[in-house]
Amino acid sequence: FPPYRDLGYTAAAAGTDGAFALGSVGAGFGATTANFKGGLGSASAVMANGVRVAAIASVNAVGSVTVGDGPWFWAAPFEQNNELGGRGLPPSFTADMLAMRLKGGPAATAIENTTLAIVVTDAILTKPQVKRLAIIAQTGFARAIYPVHAPLDGDVVFAAATCENAIDPLYGLTELGAVAANVVARAIARGVYEAHALPFAGALPSWKMRFAK
Repeated sequence: FPPYRDLGYTAAAAGTDGAFALGSVGAGFGATTANFKGGLGSASAVMANGVRVAAIASVNAVGSVTVGDGPWFWAAPFEQNNELGGRGLPPSFTADMLAMRLKGGPAATAIENTTLAIVVTDAILTKPQVKRLAIIAQTGFARAIYPVHAPLDGDVVFAAATCENAIDPLYGLTELGAVAANVVARAIARGVYEAHALPFAGALPSWKMRFAK
């Protein structure tokens, strides 16, 4: 059989020394957005009932993860511990901030863009429930990217459960999905926040290059 699984493990571990690197690494190395370097992002949360949920996202979106050309992330309301620089949202929104920004402008193509994410939880879920978790978690894309789910993107969320902690099948799954969506939004924003510009002429700037204090 082709050794794709083994190659994946090797790529994930290469050069990390056991650390989990974010930004311009792995699937995020060549990733870009409309105005800043994209990258690999991750975030997690522990719910009040002890259930854990985490997400990793490779952000190569045709749209923008920031509000206009400023330092504010669309996902700012969900930020934890200044993981996105602590800039919050702008005090007000102008027409320019809400204007559509697309990678490549009118010449954008559908073969250059996608944001991929996987959500993992230790909740005990059936296969249909895991699918529902992925559906709810995908709303995190809309909280972090503008515009999102465009015909120029190939956005997708995968979900998995390690099945260790029981939850209520209705209320509990709904709450888990809501938290997962927030986690996905944070992971997407962190993919841009943690990225660094590639070393060649004309490369997109990173968020930190433009706004880090």
